[in-house]
Amino acid sequence: MVDQSPVRGCMIIRPWGMAIWDILRNDLDARIRETGTENAYFPLFIPKSFLSKEAEHVDGFAKECAVVTHHRLTTSPDGSDLIPDPSAELDEPLVVRPTSETVIWQAFSRWIGSHRDLPLKLNQWANVVRWEMRTRPFLRSSEFLWQEGHTAHATSEEAIMTAREALDMYESVCKELLAMPVIKGVKSKRERFAGADDTYTIEALMQNGLALQSGTSHYLGQNFARAFDVYFQTEKETRELVWATSWGVSTRLIGGLVMIHSDDKGLVLPPPVAPLQVVIVPISKGSGEGHEIVMSRVDDITLSLKKNGVRYKIDDRAGMRPGAKYFEWERKGVPIRVDIGERDVASNTVTVSLRDTGEKTPVPFTSSESLSLSLSSSLSEMTERMYERAKERQRERTYSFDTYAEMKAHIEKTGGERERERESDEETEEERAAETEKENDKERERERTKAGFYLVPWHADDVNEEKIKTETRATIRCYPLAHNLSPPIGVKCFYSGKPATHYALFARAY
Repeated sequence: MVDQSPVRGCMIIRPWGMAIWDILRNDLDARIRETGTENAYFPLFIPKSFLSKEAEHVDGFAKECAVVTHHRLTTSPDGSDLIPDPSAELDEPLVVRPTSETVIWQAFSRWIGSHRDLPLKLNQWANVVRWEMRTRPFLRSSEFLWQEGHTAHATSEEAIMTAREALDMYESVCKELLAMPVIKGVKSKRERFAGADDTYTIEALMQNGLALQSGTSHYLGQNFARAFDVYFQTEKETRELVWATSWGVSTRLIGGLVMIHSDDKGLVLPPPVAPLQVVIVPISKGSGEGHEIVMSRVDDITLSLKKNGVRYKIDDRAGMRPGAKYFEWERKGVPIRVDIGERDVASNTVTVSLRDTGEKTPVPFTSSESLSLSLSSSLSEMTERMYERAKERQRERTYSFDTYAEMKAHIEKTGGERERERESDEETEEERAAETEKENDKERERERTKAGFYLVPWHADDVNEEKIKTETRATIRCYPLAHNLSPPIGVKCFYSGKPATHYALFARAY
């Protein structure tokens, strides 16, 4: 799905990975449009002064910004290299888009003047650049693809509702397309988006017990409207600042898909996002009457699959053994493989293999239409089965503790499964060998005690939150909405012993 690029931290998305993103993007784009949001496009380059207008925003992104300072190259004096042309220095440095709030709100300041201009709801599909120190394909890269929605409203209530609706939309996409269960919640003050009043999030649990922030929706209050002087005239002819949201998901969702569902054999793709849902492997000697009979049956089946909207492929590559074809499609995660040989045609059967369970079953063939409908039903059942399997894993690995000491001890036992963070990206062969030895020693203990989510009563405190992060590298992923419908009553914080203000979900994360 992905390959290394010449630029550190960037990735080449190969056709199979891009096909998954295209399916996800097209489905999500339709959902976004249904909310009355329109697509637009804003520049990749943002004047540095724009970021400086919102103090929290610039602090949050300053260390990740790539900056353009010249608009032309020239040959070096000795003729051996290309260098920035000293005479082509820009009057103002340009930041390569890390997110688009600033450039969009500069435009909103020109487009909004009256309550009649509201709500204004825009979305763009784009690439963004955040210069990450530690990168992983899809999960955390210096450049990635995403959508970002930006809306302006006349009231805070309408803005909050829009932010919550975006979160619900992301949850539905994760469940229906990716078979990925998520927990909806609100970020703590320390973890919220730079410049937001509140950040809503969906958090998923990977097979190794690490959390993955899979999408966010931000209630921005009036912060960006104030920074860019975006006022509107109300129906009562008063002048007020507008209220704002922004929300987005990215190719990180593909990383989550891989980490949640894959196995030792390769990808396991949920049918809704699989570029190919069914691959048919004809088995014959490649010529003669028997081959023609097999291919006639295959053609009949594919006509029905196409009619029923199933994405399929016939793998009739010559000179390649069936076993090699099986291995390739299994590794790519194709949900269903159908094998048809001369004996199958004679006995009116086909052999159906399911990728998620490994089950291989002879299926009676009565007609192409009935087989197509049966395969369509199997695809739906597979999506549901994959979701329930991941949901059950999440339930089993969501722990509750009364004291910090209990949570810390549990995290320490699962330390081998955490995302290792380093001050430097360099690692010697000796260090790798030593680390591998340590991991082998912990393997049995990790099997007994799995990492996961930690749901605990919590008294909001930035200092204590930082202490826990320093000691355990676990962070507050969110305050789960389902567990915070009302403030805890008569419950003490598991860390400080003070009256709890929230139920918090801690975890180590990517």
